Amino acid sequence: MIKSELVEVVGRKQDQLSEQDVTVSINTVLDKMAIHLSQGGRIEIRGFGSFSLHYRPPRQAHNPKTGEKLVTPPKYAVHFKPGKELRESINASKDIPIQQDLESDEENE
Repeated sequence: MIKSELVEVVGRKQDQLSEQDVTVSINTVLDKMAIHLSQGGRIEIRGFGSFSLHYRPPRQAHNPKTGEKLVTPPKYAVHFKPGKELRESINASKDIPIQQDLESDEENE
């Protein structure tokens, strides 16, 4: 789902709001979440999951094109941990086929 689809779905459920109001609301929520994370905060949405930052230390790397060795800079990455209710609802869904690892299929033959 992309943001425009989310705006459409919310707009249909909240027919008293204009599409512009829904768009502003969704953009405001996402902006506030991004600002809070960028300030080192953590976001928890009960039943859905939590967003936090994970520190990635510098590491040795190389440029595959030139072979030049370099050190990547340290950085933070956003980490999402799904909540229990979300995990259970996804695992209970029969609409999403479970893909098995090809190696395990070959071993069973």
